[in-house]
Amino acid sequence: MNTTYQEGETLAGIIAGRKNEVPDDVLLIVAPPFTHLHCLTEPLETAGIKVAAQNCAAEEKGAYTGEVSARMLASVDVEYCIIGHSERREYYGETNPVLQKKVRQALDAGLHPIFCIGEVLAEREAGRHFDVVRTQLEEVILPLSPVDFEKIIIAYEPVWAIGTGKTATAEQAQEIHACIRKILAEKFGEAANDTAILYGGSCKPSNAGELFAQPDVDGGLIGGASLVADDFIAIAKAF
Repeated sequence: MNTTYQEGETLAGIIAGRKNEVPDDVLLIVAPPFTHLHCLTEPLETAGIKVAAQNCAAEEKGAYTGEVSARMLASVDVEYCIIGHSERREYYGETNPVLQKKVRQALDAGLHPIFCIGEVLAEREAGRHFDVVRTQLEEVILPLSPVDFEKIIIAYEPVWAIGTGKTATAEQAQEIHACIRKILAEKFGEAANDTAILYGGSCKPSNAGELFAQPDVDGGLIGGASLVADDFIAIAKAF
């Protein structure tokens, strides 16, 4: 929940204007607030940048005042949707059953879900991080058909490393990303090797290169650094 429309338009314009600095094989996806999507999707797509929404409703339509459906997002040419972000889980009480419905809505509307998983500090310190991500995947992603699974992006967020001063090492990121891929492979086989697994824990220009060098870290889910064009482009160039 950052930027007015005017501020978002300026930021998106800068990023679009610098897209040529990013290697051609790096996919950039920008997730503006809902209020910006209709006007920013076309200029971003023209620059070769895909657009995501930050959330969608668990229902297709109806008397759900204040909600935005996946079909509404698709109608303004949005292609991706972030689902299950740690802030949605923590602040708005979104559970795995609710998130399963959101993933279904996104898929039925033709969107690619960017499904977020990850553990909080207490779970990490208790050594439960592998169990936590397994449960999140088992309850939302593993029930999908192989065809639907091909449209999924996974984003791992070590919630304990976001805004806490604690930092996940590249080795910790690789360890959990490899675990996630193994869990996915148990159901979907070789298709798990083609699934993008993004790292979302305080990725910044100073650590992006080391993180992206890990074999199972396929990119980043960028938070605060995406609000600074220089940082966002530097992270993209580090891949």
